Amino acid sequence: MHGLAYYTPMSGDRTKQAMARIDGALARIEAAAARPRPAQAEAPAPVSQLVEKHESLRETVTATLRDLDDLIAKAEA
Repeated sequence: MHGLAYYTPMSGDRTKQAMARIDGALARIEAAAARPRPAQAEAPAPVSQLVEKHESLRETVTATLRDLDDLIAKAEA
């Protein structure tokens, strides 16, 4: 009885079906393992880098607006 209280051996057909399902599952696992993994997304920039970039953009925008103000003032004069 193989140590199980209610062990019933599988019939030949059921054994073949179970083995076929196991073989199919192994084939799917092997196929999945062989596929290349998708590229990992880049990690977001640290907050300090974002703050620096924000300040740099703010300075650029401020300078550009100043230049536009100067151009408008000259055009109106």
